[in-house]
Amino acid sequence: MATKAKSETETTESLDHRLIKALAHPLRIQILTILNARTASPNEISRELGEGLSQVSYHVKVLRDYDCIELVRTEPRRGAVEHFYRAKARAFLTDNDWARLPDSIRPGMSAELVQAMFNDAAAALEADVFDTRDDRHVSWTPMRVDDEGWETLVEIMADSLERILTVRAASTERLAQAGEKGTRVSISMLGFPSVESEETHVRPKGTV
Repeated sequence: MATKAKSETETTESLDHRLIKALAHPLRIQILTILNARTASPNEISRELGEGLSQVSYHVKVLRDYDCIELVRTEPRRGAVEHFYRAKARAFLTDNDWARLPDSIRPGMSAELVQAMFNDAAAALEADVFDTRDDRHVSWTPMRVDDEGWETLVEIMADSLERILTVRAASTERLAQAGEKGTRVSISMLGFPSVESEETHVRPKGTV
């Protein structure tokens, strides 16, 4: 039993290490962001990101080698075969993974993720789908907290993420059984130390 437990721990550490290495390139972060949202082929990703197909295909292969994505299906395309991938459930960084990242990598990864969030929101606004549901949620809550408050906020966001992932898994299963497409949604959470400014303390009219 002890040997088995040790083996599982070593495997987990190995997977985490590979995931960290996989996310060390900004293009792979963008690709993984897309594949976390939907199934796509290197050709589709290449067009969406405006990157060369050979370059995207190379980084898709790296992500697959690092066990971050999996092949879902293939389709014939003009004498060739197009491969479609999706992200695996484990393809995200835990707090421990993040703590092990080199300081030189963190800013780039954060910038890529935040940019992806803004691009997604901007695309929804431009396509006039952002406000198609009356119960859509948008909030911005700047505040000042102590260390205990910060730790509580982190726990709340971590718990929310776990619940969101549970909803995604259950919805995916129901949609597959019903043969329905469903509604594509984007859930973003940001919690970070912000820059001191007078604007932070301004409360816009009409808000609480």
